[in-house]
Amino acid sequence: MKKTTVQINFEAEKLSAIHQYMKDETQLQAELGTLLQTLYEKHVPAPLREYIESRDTSVMDAPKRSIYPAVPAGQSSPADSEE
Repeated sequence: MKKTTVQINFEAEKLSAIHQYMKDETQLQAELGTLLQTLYEKHVPAPLREYIESRDTSVMDAPKRSIYPAVPAGQSSPADSEE
C-alpha cells in the first residue's frame, strides 16, 4: 500500500526527552506506526478495513506485465540484448 507522511505538533522539549531516552529514531517511528494502526483498527469500521485490504492484496497478486511484446521461442527479445 502507498505510504504517506503524517505531521503533528508536539512540544520540542518533550520530543527531545523522548529522543534522549529512546536513543533509536527507528524505534520511535515503529511505535508511532503501531499507535496509528491501533487508532485505524479502533475507528475505521471492519467492512471498510476489509475492503481496503482486499484492494491492496489484489494489486499485489496481479501478474506483472513485460514492457516487451511476447517473442516466439528461439528468437531474442529486446530485453535479452540490454546490459
